[in-house]
Parts: sequence; C-alpha cells; structure tokens
Amino acid sequence: MSIAATPAAPVLSTRDWGLLLILSVLWGGTFFFAAIALAVLPPLTLVLARVTIGALALLAWLRLAGIALPASPRVWLAFFGMGLLNNVLPFSLNFWGQAAMPREIAASLASILNATTPVFAVISAHVLTRDEKLNPGKAVGVLLGFAGVALMIAPRLGDAGGIGAAGHAVTGMLACLSGAVIYGLAGLFGRRFKAMGVMPQQTAFGQLAASSVMMAPIALATDRPWTLAMPEPQVWAAVLALAILSTAFAYVLYFRILATAGATNLMLVTFLIPVSAILLGSVFLGEHLQAVHVGGMALIGLGLAAIDGRLARLLFNR
Repeated sequence: MSIAATPAAPVLSTRDWGLLLILSVLWGGTFFFAAIALAVLPPLTLVLARVTIGALALLAWLRLAGIALPASPRVWLAFFGMGLLNNVLPFSLNFWGQAAMPREIAASLASILNATTPVFAVISAHVLTRDEKLNPGKAVGVLLGFAGVALMIAPRLGDAGGIGAAGHAVTGMLACLSGAVIYGLAGLFGRRFKAMGVMPQQTAFGQLAASSVMMAPIALATDRPWTLAMPEPQVWAAVLALAILSTAFAYVLYFRILATAGATNLMLVTFLIPVSAILLGSVFLGEHLQAVHVGGMALIGLGLAAIDGRLARLLFNR
C-alpha cells in the first residue's frame, strides 16, 4: 500500500478515475474487514491469513494470465525484503494497533493514521535519495501532516496519565503510525524491481508469497491458531474479503493504474481511503469519530495536497 510520487503525471481518464475510486474502497475496506476479523482472531494470525490467501489468489491469476514466476535467487531475496517492509511489519503493526484502539473508532482512526504514509515517504526520500529532496511545498505538507497526527494523539496523552485504556489507545495509534513509516520505506525499496526487469504483477505475488513464508513460523509460535475457536461465517467472509479483495485484487488494480496514470495520480487514492473506511465503519460498525479526529484528518489532507503540489499548481499556474 505504499506509493511514491513522480515529477509529472498524465491526465486521469474517466476509466482511471473509476478504477481509483474502486481501489480506495478496496483499501478502505481493509480496516473494515479487519475490525470484524480482529474481534475473534489475533493480529498475527490475521496477517498470516491475509498474505497467504492473497498470494494463492494472485498465483491463480498469474497462471491464468500466462505470466511466469521469476527464478532468480537475487529477485526472490528482494521479494523477501519487500515483503518484510510492505506486508509483514506494517500489516502486523496496523492490525495490532487497530485491535488496541477503542472499538468505536478503531477502523476509521487507523485509516486516517495510515494516510500519513506519503508524509513519511517524502521524509525517507529526502534522507535516503539524491533525486527526491524536500521542497517548500513538501516541507509544508510534512508539517501539516505531523500537526494532524499531534491533534489526534494529544488528548489521549492527557487521559489518565497514559494508563489503562487511554494508554492502550496511544500505543495503538503509535503502532499504526509506525506502519505508515515502514510503508514509506517500502516505496523506496520497491523502486529496484523495475531496474531488475521484474513485472509489477510478479512483484505483487512475490512479496505476498515471501511474506507468507516469514509470517508462518511467527504466527504459529505466537498465536497457536489451531487452539482458537472455529470462527463464525461472517469472520471467514471478512478474512476472505480482506485477502482476495483488499489485497490480491487491489494490487492488480494498483499496478493497472500505475501503468496508465502514473504514480503521482495514484497517490490520490491516499485522500480517498479514509473516506471509504470512515463511511464503512460508520454505516456497518457504528463508529463515530470525535472532532479532533475530523480536524486531524483535515490537516493530513491539506498536508497531502501540499506534498502532491496540484493545489499550488492550480492556484499559481493559471
């Protein structure tokens, strides 16, 4: 779910906008489906189910499309690195954080915090690359993004001195933020696959397959999922939807939009994911955001707009 911007972007077609909206619903649904599944399943077990079922679904799609799997050990080593940064660590942190936050706002707030990914991607690119340095617009965007996060977290820091439920909520928020930081690093790491001649669809499958291998011993040793009670049908449905729709199918759409509209246009999905997640959480889970969360989302949205640069170009390049 990590996205890196490029300097120029083609104009979005009506079809691209439609795919972008579908992708935002699929990725917004991640937090909705996870909220249902986390009521029964431990976070690490849910991560394992997500990456394993998603990998199997993508493998079937690759077979049907006649796309071969890479055989190079060097490529597979990179898949393991990408899987660690783009799946294993952020998925685990996000699900654990969502489980630790108050039930009435967990999915919605987790999606807002996840929307800070481009902010951390900009910082990572400035520190780790030579060609993507901060400019005034990006710097303003980073400051607005951090202001939005601070606005949401600050009230909880004063609740009961960070003890008990309030302290759990803060820890959950910080876990989701840590996931966003790692997503930003994954965007930089993922740039190597184009130079290695690996197709985007192969990368999507490879990182999920590698993540499955890494997650299996961790989840099995930690959660002992065979000892858990058999989930009810709605939980199974949420897990399958999370793995197949919000992971496997979402990656297919992601790479389709990336090929036709470019990475900068694809970043627009970051604006839309919290909207989808909040609507789903409000309608189906009865979640209600507080005023500080709405204000935080507004500041993060302004920060993303400043990073993207479209608003500035629209205002000053008439």
